[in-house]
Amino acid sequence: MKYLRLYFLFALIFSSTLVSHAQTPEDRIKELGLNLPEVGEPMGTYVKWRQVGNVIYLAGNGPDVFGKVGSDLTLEEGYQAARETGVEILAVLKAACGGDLNRIKQFVKVLGMVNSAPDFTDHPKVINGFSDLMVEVFGDDGKHARSAVGVAALPNNIAVEIEVIVELKE
Repeated sequence: MKYLRLYFLFALIFSSTLVSHAQTPEDRIKELGLNLPEVGEPMGTYVKWRQVGNVIYLAGNGPDVFGKVGSDLTLEEGYQAARETGVEILAVLKAACGGDLNRIKQFVKVLGMVNSAPDFTDHPKVINGFSDLMVEVFGDDGKHARSAVGVAALPNNIAVEIEVIVELKE
């Protein structure tokens, strides 16, 4: 029994070490094996972000995944599209923060729009692809208030579009 307790204590310590996250968002991005893309130009007459005080508002971002979730794409493919959008948003946030994601204090609000078939109703499960990634990268500071809605169409038939509001450290 004594050895069993020691085994469980060792297993608990060892497993918590394995799942511990690096200290900075940049370290976590590396741990996850993510490569942030170059930030492209806006598709229209707008800017990718606007800073007001210590708050950054991001324009909508979407993935290179096309079609309607629930008819052209599965829920899982929609989830991955939202996660891919999260990688794009990390790149935009990094640019907006002058190259330092450590400046982000917390995520405030997220609007996730899903290009969905009329009878598809799992929009929150799709946008979890984005939300889960932000928590993986920022921990509790990546948690946010959120709306996840289905829409009839998105620009260029992208699968999802996500807008973000973050607060910067002072």
